[in-house]
Formats: sequence, C-alpha cells, structure tokens
Amino acid sequence: MINFGYLGKHFLEKIAEAVGQEFRYPVHLKESHLDLSEFFDPGRRQYNGNKILHTLNASPGPMALKTIGLFSVDLFIPILTYIFGQAMLNGQTGIASLFRLSNERYGIEADEKLLLERFTKEVIHELGHTFGLLHCMTPTCVMRSSTYVEDIDQKNQKLCHHCRVKLASVIPDQVVR
Repeated sequence: MINFGYLGKHFLEKIAEAVGQEFRYPVHLKESHLDLSEFFDPGRRQYNGNKILHTLNASPGPMALKTIGLFSVDLFIPILTYIFGQAMLNGQTGIASLFRLSNERYGIEADEKLLLERFTKEVIHELGHTFGLLHCMTPTCVMRSSTYVEDIDQKNQKLCHHCRVKLASVIPDQVVR
C-alpha cells in the first residue's frame, strides 16, 4: 500500500492489518508523493482515476505482489460522476480514495470508525480485482459493486465463500474457509 493521501499512520496500519488478514499476505506501507495537478480536470474539479491508475502501474514500484495507491482526492472516470476506487483486473495496481467516504461529506456527524471500515472495504475490494475477482452478487460480499457509500456500509469486509474459492484458484496457498 502506497500512501499518497497524507493519511495517518495508525489509520493505515489498521487497514494494512485487515488487508493482510483477508489475503493472507504481508502488507507493507510506503509513503510517496505524486504531483496530482496533471490529473486534475478543472471542468469537473476532480482527478482522473484512469490516468492516475495508469501512471502508478507504469511506475517502477516496490517489489510487491500487488500495489494499491491510497488517496484523499475526489476521483472520477469519464463514464462515471465519481469513483471510490479502481483497479486493473488481473493486474498489478489499484487505487482507492477516502474522499467520498466520510460522513461529513453528507452532512452527518464524523465517525472515524465508520470511515476506517469503509476505506478498508474499498481497499480490499480493489485488491480483489487485481487478483481477477469480478463484482459479486452476494449482498454482503466485499466484492459487491458499490455505487453509493450506503452500498459499502451494507457489505462485509470479507470475501464470500464463492470469491474465496476463486481467489484460492489464483493464489495456491490460500485456504478456503
């Protein structure tokens, strides 16, 4: 996990721990900087997720099984108003942003625990795509598609049995539970 969003160390450590438990791989945190000005679309006042994702994917990064860039800016792709994250299916790289995950954005009282849960789910979801997992129809699976923040709240932080079996076929040392 590469932090581009100036997120707190304790916050990131909790996400790394959850990701490590779900994928059963060690997770390493790294701080980095990326000049986001070249990805900013002034007409939308958002950052182009496609361009950020492709830039991260093309950058020589740390020797890692998978890499996910963590941001705190508002992301979009041309066909959607906004995104929480994005990943290259069966690829090396994903991105996630907590910009639209905080209660304050929706006029609700801040809840750091809920923000952590939402961002953790989003990171696990995007990493799932890098392992070839598609959107799942199981309502509580972390791989279910999320259009709204409420969708994220309704799902679990874990892969369902079906997605776990698919992951085990890609990562041989995964145990299906």
